[in-house]
Amino acid sequence: MNIIEFKSRFIELLGNIAKGVIFEHRFFELPSEQKPWFDTGLDVEAGDNFTSFAAGQTQFKDLPITLEPNFQLWFRIGQDGEIFRGTRDSHSFTVAQSGRLYLASYFPGEWSSKTGELATPDEVYDMVTGNLAVLLIRWQGDTLDGLKSLTENGDADNLIAMEIDRLVSPVITPEGWEYLWFTGPAEVYQSRAVPAKESAICCHTHNDGGLLIKPISLPFKPNTRLRWSWKMDVLPSSVREDTLPTHDYLSIAVEFDNGQDITYYWSAELPPETVYRCPIPTWTHRETHVVIRSGQQGLGEWFNEDRDVYQDYINAIGGAMPGNIVKVWLIAVSLFQHEEGVCQYADISFLNDDRVVPVQ
Repeated sequence: MNIIEFKSRFIELLGNIAKGVIFEHRFFELPSEQKPWFDTGLDVEAGDNFTSFAAGQTQFKDLPITLEPNFQLWFRIGQDGEIFRGTRDSHSFTVAQSGRLYLASYFPGEWSSKTGELATPDEVYDMVTGNLAVLLIRWQGDTLDGLKSLTENGDADNLIAMEIDRLVSPVITPEGWEYLWFTGPAEVYQSRAVPAKESAICCHTHNDGGLLIKPISLPFKPNTRLRWSWKMDVLPSSVREDTLPTHDYLSIAVEFDNGQDITYYWSAELPPETVYRCPIPTWTHRETHVVIRSGQQGLGEWFNEDRDVYQDYINAIGGAMPGNIVKVWLIAVSLFQHEEGVCQYADISFLNDDRVVPVQ
């Protein structure tokens, strides 16, 4: 749905809604090249119920990359409020503290703090163009009741129905894991029993991204091994993933106390044992990719993996060795080519001094 259709359809729906459902609504245009933060001029009160809907794209000027509101649109209340975003092109929230409401179009920036300061220079926003159209609805009463009232006269490209679905049937993050705060939440991962495994973390990504983290404290010694099982069903890229426009992949990663991480993944084309630094500029200094399987053969089958992480660090990164492993990551990216990725993980553990340390 383009921006003109988006506005036209919602104006029609809002014009037909019963009185007393909506306190107010406002439309905003958020230029992609404007660095955070955009002042809406809207003062909100603690306890207010809001729903946002958004349309539009951010486009890179010199690269074939477009990003959509589900990843781009962030919120902040007050100058020092904690930043947040939704997981779809819609998001409902209850205001926790009173203040001015601000909006931001995120990438190619990166947050340095949970109050929305940038780790990247302002000039990165010269790389992009585009607009996000944002509708903010402040409800008179309950959010879900309001959304249902809005659908009595139809929908807008299924956006309202999808937000109702998100509220009624939320995707529960696997216990003990959390999403990386500065890339935001997602609905990519959930735990459930699957054939052949009592418990698995199931991943489904489509035009989004999710970086799921579990903290761990483990001395990093020679012969430290990472073991896991995985079943790759659908790869989110059909071409090599080592360029920014094609950097969609599914992986499991190990982070060390020096800020470096190694991420193991199944490539569409690159041969096993290919090593490269992440092509996302803000990640190049911290992340190293190691291909361990490749191609279409074996998709849909479970495989048990066993990697000598210590030796992989020597070979792939080198230099002074870190002292500890601090996190395990599950990474899913499908933002760049807007395709779908599906996989499952199970039996994640480390072998350290002949001691098995379970992660999952």
